[in-house]
Amino acid sequence: MKLADVIAVLESAYPPKTAEKWDAVGLVCGDPGEDVTRILVCVDPTASTVDEAVEVGAQLLVAHHPLLLRGVNGVPADDPKGALVHKLIRNRAALYCAHTNADSALNGVSDALAKAIGLTVTGPLDPAEPSAETGIGRIGELSEPESLRTFAQRVANALPTTVQGVRAAGDPERLISRVAVCGGAGDSFLGAVKNAGVDAYVTADLRHHPASEHVESGGPALVDVAHWASEWPWCEQAAEILRQAFGGRVDVLVSTRRTDPWTVGATSPSAGGHA
Repeated sequence: MKLADVIAVLESAYPPKTAEKWDAVGLVCGDPGEDVTRILVCVDPTASTVDEAVEVGAQLLVAHHPLLLRGVNGVPADDPKGALVHKLIRNRAALYCAHTNADSALNGVSDALAKAIGLTVTGPLDPAEPSAETGIGRIGELSEPESLRTFAQRVANALPTTVQGVRAAGDPERLISRVAVCGGAGDSFLGAVKNAGVDAYVTADLRHHPASEHVESGGPALVDVAHWASEWPWCEQAAEILRQAFGGRVDVLVSTRRTDPWTVGATSPSAGGHA
């Protein structure tokens, strides 16, 4: 297949026009006329995943996060991001990024997170427009109610292990049935979550003060996971879309590299704190 054929499938699943205005999605480098026989899908386009793409002989690296989100005047090889672009080009590998368009798409990032947790999705958390199936986040139902303590362990079991792990805020015995999820950083949607009639909200990068105020004001329980882990289920989802589109004519792999930036966890010997 040609790279242009792969891009057409990706842009049908994750339309670029649905990306946020500030986002940078699409083809970063590569020739649409080049042949593609192997694709690697990852969350982050880092030195590790670019190396992996070269090692497995992929002609295309599909990443969720953009490499060049902010405007640049050049990509010199002595710049960290420029070095990645040069390495890809030297190895005849392209880079394609699907970010907020993959977040909002039907069967997008939050759908993959909801499926991993075992939710039956009923609709978006923040619809793209009234009554739309697309939008940021998803709301879903568990087959049976369970305590927050049990639900947090369910989330931990469903996602790859990280130094941060999974933490929850709220009464550990609170029953959880209806759940909102948002892959990636989701504390900007705490207001929508409060109005959604859910028992818990699973997302990443929750900050101390917004989380504390949310719980103190009687909002749904919170389950905070690592950013990378929350979006990792999307990789297999995107890979399966490509596999089905090309019927085995292209080998599609999911990255095995852990690109969560945190590498060391430590605990304090003291149980006390400071005011």
